[in-house]
Amino acid sequence: MNTILMKLKRRITFKDPVRQLKYMTLGREINEGLVFKLFLYTIFICTSYIYLHPIMKMVVKMVMDAKDLIDPTVTWIPSSLYWGHLQTAWKVLKYGNSFTISLVVALVASVFHCISCGFAGYALARLEFPFKKLVFFLLLLAFIIPPQVVVLPTIIAYSQLGLDGSLAALVIPALFGFGVKGALFVIIYRQFFMTQPKELEEAAKIDGASAFKFYVRVMFPLAKPAILVVFLFSFVWTWNDTYMPRMFLSEAKNVPLAVQMSRLDVGINQFMQAADMPLYMSEAIKMAASFLTILPPLLIYFLAQRYFVESVERTGLVE
Repeated sequence: MNTILMKLKRRITFKDPVRQLKYMTLGREINEGLVFKLFLYTIFICTSYIYLHPIMKMVVKMVMDAKDLIDPTVTWIPSSLYWGHLQTAWKVLKYGNSFTISLVVALVASVFHCISCGFAGYALARLEFPFKKLVFFLLLLAFIIPPQVVVLPTIIAYSQLGLDGSLAALVIPALFGFGVKGALFVIIYRQFFMTQPKELEEAAKIDGASAFKFYVRVMFPLAKPAILVVFLFSFVWTWNDTYMPRMFLSEAKNVPLAVQMSRLDVGINQFMQAADMPLYMSEAIKMAASFLTILPPLLIYFLAQRYFVESVERTGLVE
């Protein structure tokens, strides 16, 4: 009997280190092992490099002086910091005026999207009306159809209304739930309102509240996560949009930053000819202009990242 117990103890003591090593490398569950974590972090690092490498290259390039730009040995660490390219890009982009226009257009479009798409999303989620399924199908169709298909009749309509070349052409569609990705914002609101308990609506009906009053007093204040998601999406996409502004403001002088970026080559060539600057300086100026253009969305992302992630989880989009 003692001999059998001794053999069992030897087997257990022999298997324990092997079992511990197995649990450490593979884990008790598939997402707990060292191998899985190494694989996951490898994907994270590679993905981060893909997105961060152009930004880091842009930042390094825009602070190089003329000597570093023509020196092939200088790639990541410049010998000195030169801020002249930022000043040149500021002048070429007419940054003060263009930044104000982009900010106003993006803010107004975002606010309009938060209000109008909220009404549409609530109606599709909680109200019963004729042809509701057809309306939702048309909404999905509007989300699928590219804007290039409807841009020509839109331009004709704006010309007849006297809005051709006006900044109002960029924000009026958002007032009616359209604009940049308006259909997606309606779907986000609809998804959020469908997750809310029906008892709230039944209690409001017992108290005699209308659907409009119930939405304004109860549902819209509860929709803060969806409002934040829609606002940030709308702001960033409107800020970065170049297609619609170039269609409606092709000959206008006061244009958003995105349109100024599309005119950057012409502006840089004119500036360099007037200042008698070498051609190799144009790349650094373009990098500085790109940095000035993406800086506001980057700041918004860094400041609102945590709230944005929490709001996406609470809207039901990840379910």
